Amino acid sequence: MAQTVADQSAKQPQVLIFDTTLRDGEQSPGATMTHAEKLEIAGLLDEMGVDIIEAGFPIASEGDFAAVSEIAKNARNATICGLARANYKDIDRAWEAVKHAKSPRIHTFIGTSPLHRAIPNLDMDQMAERIHQTVTHARNLCDNIQWSPMDATRTEADYLCRVVEIAIRAGATTINIPDTVGYTYPMESAKIIRMLLERVPGADEIIFATHCHNDLGMATANSLAAVEAGARQIECTINGLGERAGNTALEEVVMALRVRNDILPYRTGIDTTKIMHLSRRVSTVSGFVVQPNKAIVGKNAFLHESGIHQDGVLKNVETFEIMKPEHIGLNAKNIVMGKHSGRAALRSKLAELGYDLADNQLNDVFVRFKALADRKKEVYDEDILALVADEQTLDAHDTLVLKKLRVICGTDGPQEADMVMSVDGVDHHIDATGDGPVDAAFNCVKQLFPHKARLQVYQVAAVTAGTDAQATVSVRLEEDGRIVTGMSADTDTIVASVKAYINALNRLIVRRTKSAPNDDLKSVSYIDAP
Repeated sequence: MAQTVADQSAKQPQVLIFDTTLRDGEQSPGATMTHAEKLEIAGLLDEMGVDIIEAGFPIASEGDFAAVSEIAKNARNATICGLARANYKDIDRAWEAVKHAKSPRIHTFIGTSPLHRAIPNLDMDQMAERIHQTVTHARNLCDNIQWSPMDATRTEADYLCRVVEIAIRAGATTINIPDTVGYTYPMESAKIIRMLLERVPGADEIIFATHCHNDLGMATANSLAAVEAGARQIECTINGLGERAGNTALEEVVMALRVRNDILPYRTGIDTTKIMHLSRRVSTVSGFVVQPNKAIVGKNAFLHESGIHQDGVLKNVETFEIMKPEHIGLNAKNIVMGKHSGRAALRSKLAELGYDLADNQLNDVFVRFKALADRKKEVYDEDILALVADEQTLDAHDTLVLKKLRVICGTDGPQEADMVMSVDGVDHHIDATGDGPVDAAFNCVKQLFPHKARLQVYQVAAVTAGTDAQATVSVRLEEDGRIVTGMSADTDTIVASVKAYINALNRLIVRRTKSAPNDDLKSVSYIDAP
């Protein structure tokens, strides 16, 4: 009897997916998430089938501790992990945060390369002793211990083998090999894993993991090369979010394992149909717009403009597509939505796109959908996703709310803006001028709500094609070391810009009131780990 695909897949070795969007991803400047947003993303990751969720860095702040602790209590399937530096205080705090999880894990690390050994001023023997002591301490608290030699790819081979052996003997059950600065390349990534498996006693009894950064654009390739060499856990983030150029993207490695199962015969428990929904949600809460040509989840990933490509796809879609849109949760039915569509049609469409909204949320989105449909000839899935994302950035308790905006612009300056904005529930009217309509509108906001926040990023992207396309605007502000982002979407680019600006200011207000001095993830020294 012939084996089914399911039978064959079950016999293939499993690669564990370790998602660190809530820890490494949040360390991207401006990507700080609220408590509620962290819990929401963790729930989506758990539902998607992620094996291990690194929920945060509990020692970083009271807010991070609270988020990790609540995620640990609520997780249904995933192992919940907390990060800790190589000291007892960090490890104890991580354990306090994750101990209520059905499956808790402590992840502790220390930099082992010459450059990183110089930071705490430890010689090789002193560092080896600290590794032994701290991993032992962690194992006395928890049975599931992950240890990382930060900057492993720039650590001397002999010393890397030595400290990995020490960590295994001290009780580590997972050894993660981080390419902390995105320095390695695929052949070297694989070589390191093979070396450790061949040279380190006990290496065959634990799981090797890989954590790759994307500084040279090779994070996904390096991760998959490590898996071919024997690693059985990939550390990654949604949309590749993370320090500097980011991390291995979850969607890339998972789909690579699915598409190239012929040469990468490994399985995961990930429900790939939830990828697009989670990608868009992370983009919204982090404020990082997914680039159009981003692999798998970029809006151009399944679009064809070349005549040759279009002709080929019309005849056989596999001619120029190696995966189907529905594999990642994109709607393949292309139900036309317009001004005559009702609530039932919108609810059905949202369900196809991965959203199950409460009645009040649906009503709010429906009102805005109808208004959009009156202004656009065609309403695409991307338009509806932008409406939902914009709706989910709103908060009934926001200090600042845009009520009305009118701008005068053209070749003769200065441009003018006339605005009504609610501050703490009280409407205020103001007008201002500026160097362009956006500048004039932002000046209105500054006059009604004076602040010292500096605009770091102002980015506009069209959701769909056409002059009536919705614009998605991302704004990043910095004030006294606090970095916040805001996003909004509207067919009027100026309106979207002001809403994004106000959204960022509302986040800044929350950060002001909730954060004590130095109570910030970015303020913890030696934190860019692993």
